[in-house]
Amino acid sequence: MKKEEKMSVWYMLKRFIPYFTRYKVTLILDLLCASLTAVCEIIFPLIAREISNAAIYDSASLTVGYIGKIAVFYLILRVIDTAANYYMAYNGHVMGVKIETDMRRDLFSHLQKLSFSFYSNTKVGQIMGRITSDLFDITEFAHHGPEELFIVGVKVIASFLILANVNLPLTGIIFVLIPIMLVCSLSWRGKMRDAFKKQRHQIGELNAQVEDSLLGIRVVKSFANEDIERSKFEDGNAEFKRIKRRGYLYMAAFQSTTRLFDGLMYITAVAAGGIFIIYDKINAADLMAYLLYISTLLASIRVIVNFSEQFQRGMTGIERFLEIMDTQPDIVDKPGAVEMEKFDGNIEFRNVSFHYPDDEEYVLKNISITANAGESVALVGPSGGGKTTFCNLIPRFYEVTDGEILIDGVNVNDITMSSLRNQIGVVMQDVYMFSGRVRDNIEYGKPGATLEEIKEAAKKAGADEFIEKLPDGYDTYVGERGVKLSGGQKQRISIARVFLKNPPILILDEATSALDNESERIVQKSLDELAKGRTVFTIAHRLTTIKNADNILVLTEDGIEESGKHDELLEKKGLYYHLYNI
Repeated sequence: MKKEEKMSVWYMLKRFIPYFTRYKVTLILDLLCASLTAVCEIIFPLIAREISNAAIYDSASLTVGYIGKIAVFYLILRVIDTAANYYMAYNGHVMGVKIETDMRRDLFSHLQKLSFSFYSNTKVGQIMGRITSDLFDITEFAHHGPEELFIVGVKVIASFLILANVNLPLTGIIFVLIPIMLVCSLSWRGKMRDAFKKQRHQIGELNAQVEDSLLGIRVVKSFANEDIERSKFEDGNAEFKRIKRRGYLYMAAFQSTTRLFDGLMYITAVAAGGIFIIYDKINAADLMAYLLYISTLLASIRVIVNFSEQFQRGMTGIERFLEIMDTQPDIVDKPGAVEMEKFDGNIEFRNVSFHYPDDEEYVLKNISITANAGESVALVGPSGGGKTTFCNLIPRFYEVTDGEILIDGVNVNDITMSSLRNQIGVVMQDVYMFSGRVRDNIEYGKPGATLEEIKEAAKKAGADEFIEKLPDGYDTYVGERGVKLSGGQKQRISIARVFLKNPPILILDEATSALDNESERIVQKSLDELAKGRTVFTIAHRLTTIKNADNILVLTEDGIEESGKHDELLEKKGLYYHLYNI
């Protein structure tokens, strides 16, 4: 299916309706209450017509008792209207919130499935806009859409039947104007939809820019570049203003067209009604009822017009929601993928080549190596040689372009991603700390772990001593991205996280390169402890940290230039010798 077909209104509504069906009882009751409010409003002009006709043609029947009965009847209608409106205002909105919650849950769940390539090409600020403000617009549409359309439908149909019964020619004149009015007013619909979509995109860009600037506030201030950040924000903010002004231009034209037809409807009814009175085709009381019903019709048309604006916002939100939901992850479990309970840790690369989907240039080409269980393999070489990419292929963060990777003789593509990644531990140079307590960040390696298990992992990582000295120990709040901790402390917590996970395969991605000498010594000791009994792949720039590796691979743009133990490679006096001496 083509994208333009997929994003047609009917396609979007078809995808959106299932969220309604979960709450169909609430929806049916909401529409029932909507019909009651519409009936209560429609009856008032009939009451006014009845009293006026009695006053003009049968004044004797117009008694206090008669008027009192009508007043009591109308009061009962208003009580019904109030109760129905209360149900709509509360339960209708709650239904909208439930739909919003369901959609946000589905969207977040889908985001968890998407591959690294999606996040490499999508700004977090854009995603945040889709998961917050877009879904709010959808909520308003979900609640008010069916309700208002149903009310308008009841009012228009009932008004037509009543007015046609009073005077068919005048009714025909009035109702001929309504579709003309709607066509003219809604001619701006496409432009408004485009404008709203651009607004959503631009606010996402602003969110991304603000997030980028605030997360890097220390860099901004250290370079005294506040003015540059302000200038960048002003440019984005000005663009948002320009786009929004364009949207309001279309909206103003939209509303002005409606007001023009309001006046045309009234003057047509008054002029045609006056002529009909002259020729005795309608009486004054009926004309008064007509004018009251025209007010009801115009209010209904304004609802349609306003709903059209809300409809565009809702459709824009649904479209942006579906754009993500229709994005498929690059890497998924194969049908029949096996659940591997426990790896021994034997890893083999067979003629592995790789290039990124959006770049035809190979990062790795024809790589073949074997790492037996419990061995340590170090990867060294100049930047851009593919060391990190090499390691990212093992847990299938990216899919190999050619060749295959085997763990214990099984192709990683034939293993479920959950069982594969649950048995691989990764310690990165840039440690990510989640906002929360120290213990929460360690527990991430094994959700549900006891405090004793967390403390034991921290001791093995050499982190227990400094954690106990923190203000609240393991309950200390680490701040946004662990800002309250030093680089070495964060690294040791990340190592404790992997100790708790206890995987048979370990990937160390320049885990000590950003640390000072003392922190590096402490962390390296923790890493040596962590590596015992595991198959380890270490990416290192500081070659002194990998002298004891069982196999050292010198990786360049041309592939594996050299391989062997530390002493063997020094004797060759090749690239490794050169890098080591540097």
